[in-house]
Amino acid sequence: MNDPLESESPSTGQVTPLPAAAPAPVAVAASLTTKTDVELVELLQQKADALRQELRKRIVGQEDVVELLLISLFARGHGLFVGVPGLAKTLLISTLAEGLGLDFNRIQFTPDLMPTDITGTDVLEEDPASGRRSFRFLPGPLFANVVLADEINRTPPKTQAALLEAMQERRVTAGGQTRPLDAPFMVFATQNPIEQEGTYPLPEAQLDRFMFMIDVGYPSEEEEVAIVQATTHDGGEGIQPALTREEVVALQDLVRRVPVPDHVVRYAVRLCRSTRPGDGAPKSIEADLSWGAGPRASQYLILGAKARAALAGRFAASLDDVKAVAQPVLQHRVVVSFAAAARGVTSKDVVHTLLDEVRAPEA
Repeated sequence: MNDPLESESPSTGQVTPLPAAAPAPVAVAASLTTKTDVELVELLQQKADALRQELRKRIVGQEDVVELLLISLFARGHGLFVGVPGLAKTLLISTLAEGLGLDFNRIQFTPDLMPTDITGTDVLEEDPASGRRSFRFLPGPLFANVVLADEINRTPPKTQAALLEAMQERRVTAGGQTRPLDAPFMVFATQNPIEQEGTYPLPEAQLDRFMFMIDVGYPSEEEEVAIVQATTHDGGEGIQPALTREEVVALQDLVRRVPVPDHVVRYAVRLCRSTRPGDGAPKSIEADLSWGAGPRASQYLILGAKARAALAGRFAASLDDVKAVAQPVLQHRVVVSFAAAARGVTSKDVVHTLLDEVRAPEA
């Protein structure tokens, strides 16, 4: 049965369900099931603060990046981190997995990586006693709770596409069988700037599976001094899990239950429709647009707003929550026209303009 939230793939036009609960259920501790939602919001805030403290043991600065990572985590979304090599993108995600006490696999994407290197494959085995031969499935690195797709744009689109089913449906089809992935399941990918040598642009359908595109910038001078001091001597603090697997799943479910006023939902939809030429885009930027965000973006705006509110200890999402997540949700779903690109206009510029021009409905 499909999730009631559905979206349209920008490349195929087919309607596909937004990921709901993962297919493999997780037993939630009785201590969590007896709490009210308001108490769970307080628990989420406490656990998130503890997780931030663990991340700070290895990650200097990047507070905005960490915040978007946590929103993506509890909204049950996937994140794409973009930045030049050496900015601790990989370290951040691996440290998150340690801080959650979850199974973690890292996939280094290279030009010769094959789809079965990610999903797994069947191998032929022979029983020494009977001589009978049979196939056995060897799971690939996708069978983990947190998967890091490192330098995802260094592999061709065919291999990138192997992630699509896992990211959308939380399952893997290989060897003629479909296997569910354990909850929670999240893909965090790193991407080098497309202008660098040896990179392939991600297909639009692949980009649309990522809830956020998160820009990771250079540290400040003081932060870089702290990084050098912390990483050029022996030792270092170990990471202690701040949440259990069951708590992660329960708090992800909680985020889905956070209420959103109708005018906030309408604002999110209006913001997304304003990215589409001929479908509500402001006249000032309509000529700059090639195509815009689909319904999945509206859904992620609301889910991101819910998670942001809950992380702040609020049990209701607001317009400010939607505005705060609009840039990372929309920037990789808006494609500017050739003429706009020639003038140096980027999708970030378009989203910034929309946040200034699109007015929220009356409450």
